[in-house]
Amino acid sequence: MARADGGRRASGVQRSAPGSRATRLELFYDLVFVFAFLNVTTAAAGNPTVRGVIQALVVLALLWWCWTGFAALGNVIRTDQGVVPLVGFVTMAAAFVLALSLPKAFIDRPGGLSGPLVFASCYFLVRASQVSIFLWVGRRNRDLRQRWLLMAVPVVLATTFIVTAALVPQRLFDGTAEGLARLACWIAAIGVEYGAGLALRGTGWTILSAGHWAERHAQIILVALGETIIALGLGPSGTISLPLTWPVLIGAVLGIAVVAALWWAYFDTLAFAMEQALHRTRDRLARAVLARDAYTYLHLPVVAGVILFALGLKGLIYEGADPGTPAWGVTLPGLDLLALYGGVSVYLLAMIVLGGRMLGAARWPTVGGVLLLLLLVPVAAQLPELVALALLAAATVLIVGVQTVVDAPRRRRVRQVALEEQLAAEAEQTRWRGHHL
Repeated sequence: MARADGGRRASGVQRSAPGSRATRLELFYDLVFVFAFLNVTTAAAGNPTVRGVIQALVVLALLWWCWTGFAALGNVIRTDQGVVPLVGFVTMAAAFVLALSLPKAFIDRPGGLSGPLVFASCYFLVRASQVSIFLWVGRRNRDLRQRWLLMAVPVVLATTFIVTAALVPQRLFDGTAEGLARLACWIAAIGVEYGAGLALRGTGWTILSAGHWAERHAQIILVALGETIIALGLGPSGTISLPLTWPVLIGAVLGIAVVAALWWAYFDTLAFAMEQALHRTRDRLARAVLARDAYTYLHLPVVAGVILFALGLKGLIYEGADPGTPAWGVTLPGLDLLALYGGVSVYLLAMIVLGGRMLGAARWPTVGGVLLLLLLVPVAAQLPELVALALLAAATVLIVGVQTVVDAPRRRRVRQVALEEQLAAEAEQTRWRGHHL
């Protein structure tokens, strides 16, 4: 694609190119989101109610919007060149404080700073810095400057709603009404950010490199899956003092089996196929809209499904390690059971929608698999927790396996194209190094 700024180079900032890939500095930024995703799970586990889970998902939606700003910036400019790393480190510090304040974003606890106001301030700093860099890059291009200036409006409005949630409800309402009013303000903030993305029809998505865009989103899915493994391995803080038992080992293996199946469902073929579809979309606006729909919007439920699954796993290993627990564990609490089965279902539903939006392909085995998982929930509710997890693992592996068999012809074509692209890139890099290094 042609450069969005007509090829000009802003002072201290280097434009990206159609063939660019993710930089190591962008991976460094993602370390903050490893911690952030873990804190979302911790916050939900600390308030094991439907309302607590909804609050965690609302926070996750705003956190995701911050991350997409980093991804969009990395697609437009070279984040490891010029002054950008220094700006990135400052923004990263604000993002870390944002992640640190997540568990207190809805509640102002006495004896310290106001958690909701700290969250609102850091959210504004992160989003404002992202928009500022966009405006700096496009300052010489009137059309770009006007389009990207529109991106500042939802930032201000969303922050206003978050500040309102921190200050107003406690003065007008009591008890449940206060919590509902605060949650309504947060949902309004999400509506502003995500609604503006739809209304602007790809204004903020200038996709210079389809490969970079697909790679960055694949990396954040890996971050989320890694958070699940952390939740499986650590559990509550008291786990370290408990013995290593067979239920612990069995639970760990079953958890890894589910995570591996989720990895396969996305990375084996679908991730390659989506990137290739994005490469084939040459029209600038069509590519921007496709990138927005499939990656910015539809990858959020992928991450949310992983976070929910991690929430369901969080206390399972602790139960298995406790000598007072029956051999196969107790029946799972309703919320944990719904998080386990619901998280996998949401993840697989996202795979279905992604396949339809990007490839025009109906993933009927996965559709049937999601229905199967829903039917298994009342059965699993009567089973010990390790048996319920084993049932989930078997069903997930079966669903992904059948989908892979059905997709075999497409899988061969997609993976062959991906391999040929990789070999061509490696050959070109070898040639260049032979001449210049």
